[in-house]
Amino acid sequence: MNSKVEKIFFKQVNIAPLVVFRIIFGALMLFGVLRFISKGWVAELYINPPFHFTFYGFDWIKVLPGNWMYLPFILMFFASIGILLGAFYRLSTIMFFVCFTYVELLDKSFYLNHYYFVSLISFLLIFLPANKNFSIDSARNPEIQGKEVSAWTIWIIRFQLGIVYWFAGYAKLNSDWLLEAQPLKIWLQAYRDLPLLGGLFASSFLAFAFSWFGCIYDLTIPFFLSLKKTRKFAYFVVIIFHLVTWLLFPIGVFPWVMIFSTLIFFSDEFHQKIIDFLKKWIPFQDGNQIQKIKSSFYNRFIICILSLYIAFQIAFPFRYLLYPGNLYWSEEGMRFSWRVMLMHKEGSATFYLKDRNNGGEIEIQNSDFLTATQEDQMATQADFILQYANFLKDKFQDTTFIFANQSHRLKNPSVHASIFVSLNGRSSKEFVSKKIDLTQIKNNLAPRTWLEPF
Repeated sequence: MNSKVEKIFFKQVNIAPLVVFRIIFGALMLFGVLRFISKGWVAELYINPPFHFTFYGFDWIKVLPGNWMYLPFILMFFASIGILLGAFYRLSTIMFFVCFTYVELLDKSFYLNHYYFVSLISFLLIFLPANKNFSIDSARNPEIQGKEVSAWTIWIIRFQLGIVYWFAGYAKLNSDWLLEAQPLKIWLQAYRDLPLLGGLFASSFLAFAFSWFGCIYDLTIPFFLSLKKTRKFAYFVVIIFHLVTWLLFPIGVFPWVMIFSTLIFFSDEFHQKIIDFLKKWIPFQDGNQIQKIKSSFYNRFIICILSLYIAFQIAFPFRYLLYPGNLYWSEEGMRFSWRVMLMHKEGSATFYLKDRNNGGEIEIQNSDFLTATQEDQMATQADFILQYANFLKDKFQDTTFIFANQSHRLKNPSVHASIFVSLNGRSSKEFVSKKIDLTQIKNNLAPRTWLEPF
């Protein structure tokens, strides 16, 4: 392998940006966990619902029984403190990654891009020596102390942030977003009754302005943050952009995560000043151990692993190209591709159980089994629909019901659904035909040819 590549990856740089990022990430995750528990979401989203929509390949991950479901959140609470203070750092990062990702995989109804981002960052932190300086670990174990790290440990976080932004911008290069200002034109109507500004929000001009600015912003901001001459102004734009999105749209703590995380693009000196300020309040005494020289084989191994990770992060969001049809209609390859706030879908789904012997039919009340969020998500996404159909089949298997004044016991019932969906303000169209027995369709990664065409 080219020694110049090794020199670039393993050049020794100030550890300060990595330490400040560790502190910020730990503090944000601590706030997020406390917020989640305090709002009662553990019970509302995971304990109370009788059914959960699992991710493909992760059906084996189950909700813990009863109040045991609070356990992963308690562990995340202590893990966040450990990351923040750099205490038992390796254990803390592993524990946070496992618990957070476990909760994320329990129900895809609550999938958000920033949850995926948090899982990736917490995974990366496991392997980054962010506890070598200004931490409890380095204070009690001088052998790990150091003020320098290999450059790749900071670049990989910058790369991950850049991927989020760039793919969010790339995804906006579509006719609905740029030529129709959808779905912003729909969402901004919620503010049309505001005093003084209501007329502006009701106009198409603001929707188009936000759409085009959002696209240009996402595509270019990682590059402007990387350049010293434009960094300060770019970060000012980052703050304004995310504050506006936080005020207008209910997307939780994601804007704050991005505002504070992007500080890692700033210089070593900037971060060192932050650490020097914090040392006035928390006087950790860190030494300046010399970085041990790693073998060439170790360096090449690290470069290979990083190359594979980077290649995956670049290629995986493009998997939607393997599927025919409109991405936002079928949503094949949609998740885990950084497509943020790009569509507005409304669905109406009515499910029926049919007796295969006598044709008897029962209409299902979805609210008996699903939360409002689960029902909204299910009505517009094909994999949800199949999972719910199979849940209903199992739920009503061997159930007795009255048909034509006679009682019948359902044996291997078929499940059908009449589903209509509206995408980005268009008129509602048939999404799934009632003729289809949904229990006969396999939930896999193959193209969903059973969906009605867009």
